[in-house]
Amino acid sequence: MLTQDKTTQLAPETARQTMSGAEMTLRALLAEGVDTVFGYPGGAIIPIYDALYDFERQLNHVLVRHEQGGIHAAQGYARASGKVGVVFATSGPGATNLVTGLADAQIDSTPLVCITGQVFAHLLGTDAFQETDIINITTPVTKWNFQVTEASQLPEALAKAFYLARSGRPGPVLIDITKNAQLQQFDFPEYQPCNHIRSYRPAPIVRPEYVEAAATLINQAKRPFVLWGQGVTLGQAEEEFRAFIEKSGIPAAWTILGAGVLPTSHPLNVGMLGMHGNYGPNVLTNECDVLIAIGMRFDDRVTGRLDKYAKQAQVIHLDIDPTEIDKNVATTVPVWGDCKETLPMLTALIEAKTHPEWRRRFEQYRAEEVAAVIQDELFPTSDELTMGEVIQQLNELTRGEAIVVTDVGQHQMVACRYARFNHARSNITSGGLGTMGFALPAAIGAKFGRPDRPVVAIIGDGGIQMTIQELGTIMQTGVEVKIIILNNQFLGMVRQWQELFHERRYSFVNIASPDYVTVASGYSIAGRRVAERHELQSSLREMLQHPGSFLLEVMVTRENNIFPMVPQGCSVSEIRLR
Repeated sequence: MLTQDKTTQLAPETARQTMSGAEMTLRALLAEGVDTVFGYPGGAIIPIYDALYDFERQLNHVLVRHEQGGIHAAQGYARASGKVGVVFATSGPGATNLVTGLADAQIDSTPLVCITGQVFAHLLGTDAFQETDIINITTPVTKWNFQVTEASQLPEALAKAFYLARSGRPGPVLIDITKNAQLQQFDFPEYQPCNHIRSYRPAPIVRPEYVEAAATLINQAKRPFVLWGQGVTLGQAEEEFRAFIEKSGIPAAWTILGAGVLPTSHPLNVGMLGMHGNYGPNVLTNECDVLIAIGMRFDDRVTGRLDKYAKQAQVIHLDIDPTEIDKNVATTVPVWGDCKETLPMLTALIEAKTHPEWRRRFEQYRAEEVAAVIQDELFPTSDELTMGEVIQQLNELTRGEAIVVTDVGQHQMVACRYARFNHARSNITSGGLGTMGFALPAAIGAKFGRPDRPVVAIIGDGGIQMTIQELGTIMQTGVEVKIIILNNQFLGMVRQWQELFHERRYSFVNIASPDYVTVASGYSIAGRRVAERHELQSSLREMLQHPGSFLLEVMVTRENNIFPMVPQGCSVSEIRLR
């Protein structure tokens, strides 16, 4: 049962109004600052859609082609804008089609409020048409969920949903509303957003003694190293982070969700961490004496083999979520709290340094990586196009100002490694779950969230076919998304593993594709196909300058492998350049 908190107490009787639960739901969205909703109607959510008919000028509803496309679009919207993404779906298959997106949002800390319709309350548990127990199905992949069976429960449930989704470590929330609760007329007060729940502490109390202990370790360090993740962006602490880095003089590397907090060109930005990250950051993780992790969770793609990860280092971990401390890597000094609060405290206590000799180590490894990998990837001498040179040419035209949305696979690693980012919230990708099909709908959502910025979706020929129907959403809305399909005619990342670790036994990784330019034209989207180097730059320029969405298919070399690479089960210091 929902527990009333003082911050969501009912307003005076004089403020009461009578309306349906469906109308009240839409008024709650407006009160929470929602301007865009992604969704797909169905029988159990018809009352909300009927009420939406009268709210068209206040709420922009984007009709997607599949509920999974809707939730990925809401994710892209949230990640690009910093607001809560909202998605509507009906009961049964509509609701279950949200599960992949919920799992993706949960692991990547994306704030969402998902509103699903449900059968009438008296039919619950009877296996009624399109009835599914979405509450129990989604409990493991939501920050909180709740089923509303009476309209009077809606004001508090929705207020709590938005508060939980956006506060602390953000995440997805699902509110399941039975059809009778949507139809029911009830007296309710003026909507009151929630800002406190007694049993919930979104940000731990900061302990100054831990901040002091962390500062002492940093001041004594000879080879300190910073790892940062998306938590810096979620905490809106980009300026505080930069001040800390520039005073400390410590080289810093990022997880793929943290990209953009420091501009790619910043002298202390030494590159990407992880399985396909840069050479120096991986090797030198096992040589630093103090490792400072900020807003990242030490997932397996970053750490490699845990029993060989940074064993020589004293570890400082700054995180808003206490459950992440000591979960994977033992921490010497835990600094619990919002990094927007803890970073300035730490910066005030550390000494200004530059660490020139230590930073030269990163430069040396960078030079080795350029010679062995980067030069050939970005400036190849072979006749075939590479994924890396496409990103390099894109950089020259966008100058780091675009929002880049990637799918999952080889192209994802190449784009994240080589794309230029000048701002936070510029790299939108499926990190923890690795969801193919994410990029196209997420790019649509990102453009709705940030219409002032160019949005480029970079997708493989496998991922695009998972949600290609969302081209229909582009056609109907007229949203402007630039789509680059890097087509190597393989499920490239799986093929790479089969080549390296399974004796080139290519089992079901050859994938045939339609004529994407023709498909795009069927959706009234302009397009072009490129296979020759001399056409690449002009085609990219045409894509970016075209007034509206554009699909560019680039035929790239078929069996190119992505290096560096930390083989599964190996230490980060065993990273391979070839």
